Order: sequence, then C-alpha cells, then structure tokens
Amino acid sequence: MCTTCGCGDGDTRIEGQGAEGWHRHADGTLHHHAQPGAHAHGATDPRRLRIEQDLLAANDAHAARNRARFAHDGIFALNLVSSPGSGKTTLLCRTIQALRGLLPVSVIEGDQQTRRDAERIRAAGAGALQVNTGKGCHLDAHMVSHAIAQLDPAPGSLLLIENVGNLVCPAAFDLGEAHKVVVLSITEGEDKPLKYPDMFAAADVMVLNKIDLAPHLSFDEAACIGYARRVNPQIRVLRTSATTGAGIDAWVDWLAAGARAAARSATQRAGPRGVVA
Repeated sequence: MCTTCGCGDGDTRIEGQGAEGWHRHADGTLHHHAQPGAHAHGATDPRRLRIEQDLLAANDAHAARNRARFAHDGIFALNLVSSPGSGKTTLLCRTIQALRGLLPVSVIEGDQQTRRDAERIRAAGAGALQVNTGKGCHLDAHMVSHAIAQLDPAPGSLLLIENVGNLVCPAAFDLGEAHKVVVLSITEGEDKPLKYPDMFAAADVMVLNKIDLAPHLSFDEAACIGYARRVNPQIRVLRTSATTGAGIDAWVDWLAAGARAAARSATQRAGPRGVVA
C-alpha cells in the first residue's frame, strides 16, 4: 500500500493546468496518502489500517464515476501497468500507428516527472495528456477523472492509460478501466508473476513484449505463462514485439474488438432515440 512506501506528498500535477489546487483538495481525495507522520506508526497500527481503507474507498468511488462515463460514451479504457523499461510507450506508439484511420485513440501518460512520453504519443498521432505524480508511484482514479475531463476522449474511442512504471501499487488502484493489461518484457525474467502476484492477479491480459530478443536470452516463456496462470488462471496472454511488429496484429484485433463491444453496449443502453434506459 502507498501508506507504507512514502509516495505522494502533494506534488501531483497535470500538464496544461497549474500545480496550485492539485496538491490537496478540501475533501482530501486528490492524494489518497497518509498525512505526514503516519509512516511512523507500526504496520499493525489501527490508524494506518483505517487510512488504507479510507483511501481505497475514496479511490473506488472516483473509479465508479469514471467507469460510468466510459460506459455512457462507449469508451474502451485500459490501464497499462508494468515495471519501467518494459516497452509500454513504444508499444503504444506502434498501436496508434496500426489503428490510424480505424479507431480514435487517446492516451493518458503517467510518470513521476517529464513530458517525454506524452510528446512521443502525440508524435505517433494520438491526443495525449501527461500526469506527473511527483513522489507518487501510481495514478489514482481522481487524477484520471481530471485528466479525462481535459483530454475529453471521443465517444466510441479507445483510451489507453499508461500507468507509472511500478509492479506494486498500481495493482490496488482501480481507475475505472475495463481491463488492467500488464506488459512484461522478456528481458525481465520469467519469475515476475511470482514476485509480484498482486499485479498479475489484478490483470486480465499479460502482454509478453520484446519477443524479438528471445534468441539472445535464456527466458523460459512456458514457465512465465505457467507462473502467471498459477496466480491468475484466467489471464489472457499476447506476445508482441513493438520493434519488429510481431504479434501487433493480434493485439490490435483484441483492442478493436473491445472498442466495438463498448460502443455497441453504449448504443444499446441509449435506446432507439438516444434516451438512456
């Protein structure tokens, strides 16, 4: 939990808006972290447990509102999680290029600092908004709600949320997404699902990325998939190389099918004259 890792002391900011007012809202919901001094308590302190429960409850309420907006607008929203260096941003750039002319795509980029990834996404052809979390090690649903208000993704579109590189905290925070997608580079080793089980248990899809490097590594793909399914028997596995394009078609097909289903569901919910049932 973030109440034990030291993240978030009021430095979250969203590109395009000033930092003032983003550090801490009156209702305490922008940063769901312990107040200074809370870290001094032991792990069994009941006050700490209450803080964890409160921050997750507040996050879940914002996530529910995000999910309702996505459902209303037929937006297929995904939360991409991974360790740093897995190739998420390169995969997103390749995805945007593959979907050009087929499906509107927008991206929320989460990092502690810099606008580098959002700039790469825009150069690839999609709208992007950068969320810099400062000391925070993950995005939360309230950050995402402000980001989507500014980014304003189109109805019937694909929204890709690239979380901060971290295989721990993002597992616990629902952003309102349809699916968590964990991107695992084969350079990281096959045992990551066992070392970080909460993340792989929370994900619906595991993308094994950088498969073009397999001839140069001793990565045991079968063992990795077996470990992931030991943690999460239902996890779907896709294999990609964002560099060579291997597996991108299957990944894009899955994204397009999800986007079509989300748009169809919104249309059915609206009824014959656009009146929500």
